[in-house]
Amino acid sequence: MKHLLKLLDLSKEEIIEILNLADQLKYENKNGIEHKVLAGKTLGMIFQKSSTRTRVSFETGMYQLGGQALFLSNRDLQIGRGEPVQDTARVLSRYLDGIMIRTFEQKEVEDLAEYGSIPVINGLTDFCHPCQVLADLMTIREHKGRLDGLKLCYIGDGNNMANSLIVGGLKVGMTVAIACPDDYAPDSKVLEFAKEYGDKYIQTPDILAAAKDADVIYTDVWTSMGEEAETEKRKIAFAGYQVNDEVMAAAKPDAMVQHCLPAHREEEITAKVFEEHADEIFDEAENRLHAQKAVMVKVMK
Repeated sequence: MKHLLKLLDLSKEEIIEILNLADQLKYENKNGIEHKVLAGKTLGMIFQKSSTRTRVSFETGMYQLGGQALFLSNRDLQIGRGEPVQDTARVLSRYLDGIMIRTFEQKEVEDLAEYGSIPVINGLTDFCHPCQVLADLMTIREHKGRLDGLKLCYIGDGNNMANSLIVGGLKVGMTVAIACPDDYAPDSKVLEFAKEYGDKYIQTPDILAAAKDADVIYTDVWTSMGEEAETEKRKIAFAGYQVNDEVMAAAKPDAMVQHCLPAHREEEITAKVFEEHADEIFDEAENRLHAQKAVMVKVMK
């Protein structure tokens, strides 16, 4: 495993290896066992989209692994002033041991990996969010004891989160149900991939049908970063696509709830359901740290 560009690139075995390593690193972290396996290494973190969890978890994770992280905003780099991404990739490869990038276009991440000579980690693009979904799978397995055979229901926009949940969930043996309006379906490349899994993938505009007997209910904001101009239009389109008591009643009695955060209470999820499942949601947020440390070790050690 040289890079983490998208979950489509990974096998089931590679995903499970990352989760197993994340579990080990979390155990060591909780028990005061140091694991400075990236001592002397430097991660450059390129942010063209701002973030709380991505920056803090990668920076803290790199410190705990014995290395250092450099925060590089769009304003700090020549790439923000028109330098070709291939030139940036080749320059940074001379200075750094790895790059994490959080940006808009998936092509920019792929180009960094193609033209650079160091590992590249996708911290989020408009197409996918692999680091988040690795943390999600880690959290689900912690709470449920397994992944294979569980049903994951995602309600909302067929965005980067939906794309990565479909791929990650199906690859580890879950049934994945997506409830979204027809005009907001997941990416066509992801839907083509999902065809290989037959009835393990379900897509419907009916949220209660999707949530029926689900082990995990997942949601995300209706309007993602960069789509703010569509906020009012999306509020109309997603009216009714809310995780609430009715949805939870359709799921299994012990269903857990996941949200990649930040959450807009009373839009995609009620405050009541959020607070009832806050421990699960904030375990998920914490696990960004441990899952990303596992990714960094896998690609940079």
